[in-house]
Amino acid sequence: MKGFCETAVGSKCSSKSLTDTSNSSPPSVSSNPGSGDNKFPKASIWSSFFASALSVFETHSQPSVSEDKTVHSYSSTCEKKAVHTRCNGWTAAVKKAVAIGSMRRLQERVLGSTRTGLSGSTSDIWLLGVCYRISLDESAGDADTSNGLAGFERDFSSRILMTYRKGFDAIGDSKYTSDVNWGCMLRSSQMLAAQALLFHRLGRSWRKPQQKPLDREYIQTLHSFGDSEPSPFSIHNLLHAGKAYDLAAGSWVGPYAMCRTWETLARVNREATDLEDQPLPMALYIVSGDEDGERGGAPVLCIEDASRLCFDFSRGQADWSPILLLVPLVLGLEKVNPRYIPSLRATFMFPQSLGILGGKPGASTYIVGVQDEKALFLDPHDVQPVVNIGRDDLEADTSSYHCNIIRHIPLDSIDPSLAIGFYCRDKDDFDDFCLRASKLADESNGAPLFTVAEKHNLSKPVSHPESSSVGTDELQKDDSFAVASISDAEDHAHEYDWQLL
Repeated sequence: MKGFCETAVGSKCSSKSLTDTSNSSPPSVSSNPGSGDNKFPKASIWSSFFASALSVFETHSQPSVSEDKTVHSYSSTCEKKAVHTRCNGWTAAVKKAVAIGSMRRLQERVLGSTRTGLSGSTSDIWLLGVCYRISLDESAGDADTSNGLAGFERDFSSRILMTYRKGFDAIGDSKYTSDVNWGCMLRSSQMLAAQALLFHRLGRSWRKPQQKPLDREYIQTLHSFGDSEPSPFSIHNLLHAGKAYDLAAGSWVGPYAMCRTWETLARVNREATDLEDQPLPMALYIVSGDEDGERGGAPVLCIEDASRLCFDFSRGQADWSPILLLVPLVLGLEKVNPRYIPSLRATFMFPQSLGILGGKPGASTYIVGVQDEKALFLDPHDVQPVVNIGRDDLEADTSSYHCNIIRHIPLDSIDPSLAIGFYCRDKDDFDDFCLRASKLADESNGAPLFTVAEKHNLSKPVSHPESSSVGTDELQKDDSFAVASISDAEDHAHEYDWQLL
């Protein structure tokens, strides 16, 4: 088993280590030893094997209490203990392994280990639109805390981390009281939405306070993502909003369905509350191509549509409002097509950047930055007990929502099914974003992530798969954005090089 474990891993993201960088040892600036290349070409199959295996244990462990009651009513005391041991021995062992993170690291090892810390590179780091210029000559006495490595570490540890939780109230009619092994995409999307709320309420320059009382807007943001139905953006409410896309507890979900779920949840909350009390105080625009979902070409951000959404969000009281842009994409088959890598990297240089929902098949992460060819990310795969933070609890312990362990993977090894997020505060910010996006598309050598247009081009021909020259065997149904069992995650291999969603 030691052969599968990471050879060097930083301190775990626990309540003891998830403190602000200024109060803890900074991440190591040297990477873990060993190659970062993926030595397993069938990574998605291995991912599915371990994820589905753990899912079985989790699923069968949920009703164990009721099963145990049945045993109590029909067996002697000795028989009860024997049955309980036989039924739950493996479950307990596996759940314990998951709880301490060893299974997560085993899965990472099979997929190609991620690394922790930063390498000796002095290349700039881009973290959600902010550039940090790294110098190996920095010292604790004269380091610029707003830039350089120290500034990056504090910014990174101030980003909100959402991970697997255990011990929350059962989700709907299911018996699930934990999202271990299946909720990583939901958690990744929560992280992106949480950053959008922080940027909106406190600005991009906000950093987690080193002393209490904490910022009220910060606490209210964390409260919105609590693991219970009263919290508007809880995993409970996300699953309920995603029923139209067949979201269900215990099932894997792709980026497109996740984006549409947020669209539905935002609409429900908007209709149920007054304008000034909106849980998500911004319009939401899914840039997903033609309405009929036909394939062919890059999706188009239509300025006319964005304007209409902002006007509708304000209920006719303003011509513009803050807006959250989500762009779900498929950028290759089993791997991201290399021609899209420069554009993906460049999106982190946008001041409006909210990062990327991405990772490995069946193992979503939240990518927040880049350095050279590395993607820096927050990992939702650690398991933590549920935490209930009151809306006005300015003395709350929020350490489990932050992490100072810097993990990274090669940018070209992320899953080609992903979603990019952007937040525009006002019309000027949106106009600046459109200029940057248009320039990026122009410089993409014919491979733009998406394009920008003032209005819909109704005369643009639509490419239908039925009339294309692609072979029948290549026209299999794209499973990347549908809800599927974790064991079906390898179906990503049937995706198109480009798809309009």
